[in-house]
Amino acid sequence: MIHQKIRLIGLILSFSAAVVLGISIAYAEEKKDMQGWGIDDPYNQHYNAKEYERLRAWVVRVKEVVPMPGMSPATALDVREGDEIIEVHICPTWYREPKDIRLRKGDRIKIKGAWAEINGKDVFMASKIKKDPDYDIIKVRLTKDGTPFWTMSPEQLAKELAQK
Repeated sequence: MIHQKIRLIGLILSFSAAVVLGISIAYAEEKKDMQGWGIDDPYNQHYNAKEYERLRAWVVRVKEVVPMPGMSPATALDVREGDEIIEVHICPTWYREPKDIRLRKGDRIKIKGAWAEINGKDVFMASKIKKDPDYDIIKVRLTKDGTPFWTMSPEQLAKELAQK
């Protein structure tokens, strides 16, 4: 009887340790993914609504980049506007992977966002992308102030995504 209680206590402790370990790993992964993408992190401070602009461009390629050292990866585009190739940062890959944005080489798109200089390079930080002719809309930031959708509460996000 006492051996059964000891074994039961051992199982409970093992199970509890496994649950705590699982929660700790999930928390660490979540923090790793958010690394550099928080609302107050340096990268997001580069979005300046005064630098807001609209571009019409052709998709050259969809890619993954690391915007700043130590950040988790971003989904990005290279687009051609006239003779110029512009790197467009969309969002963290954990929010939307390159394959999930459904843009392909040669697509004509309209992009709203803001210019920023990051690591000595001019990039365009997207807030909204429309595929011509208004076929598909990708919204990732509030245009007015650059608030990233991935930092919003589920209620705020649902409200923003419901608006065209």
